[in-house]
Amino acid sequence: MSVDPLTPADGRLLPDMSDWPRAPGAVALRLETTASRLGVHDGAWWPRSRDLAVELPALITAVTPHVGPIERVGLDAAAWDGVPGRMTIDDRVVHIDWFPVGDDTVILTRGAHDHFLLLVVPPDAGAEAAHAAMAAAVLAGASESARQIFVKTGITPAM
Repeated sequence: MSVDPLTPADGRLLPDMSDWPRAPGAVALRLETTASRLGVHDGAWWPRSRDLAVELPALITAVTPHVGPIERVGLDAAAWDGVPGRMTIDDRVVHIDWFPVGDDTVILTRGAHDHFLLLVVPPDAGAEAAHAAMAAAVLAGASESARQIFVKTGITPAM
């Protein structure tokens, strides 16, 4: 059976993407919500800007009810404007680790060792390409890297 990456699979995507490109105040986020977590990415995020102080709180607030409290975030500092060592989000301290990895991803950590790897779609990506990239990232068993997904969907990576 062929899977259309533009067609959401029931129970796998959050939120309903019917209001594309993005409703005001909404977080453009897709998560693999099944227990298998077999693909490279556990989800995808399309921030509105590269201002981490603005974008990260909305992401953490959106994802926490679905995966639990996030304690750490790992990212490439070169891809973001102003990266603090920690932020208080929803009355919880979230530690931010940064590394020069250039891989267009963000790692969310809950607990000591439970990580969620999110593809980060560049803020300036077009809506159709962003939607396709986000859908490709959450396909069960998908093995494509962020770069491969971006090439396939015509998105120019941040780095």
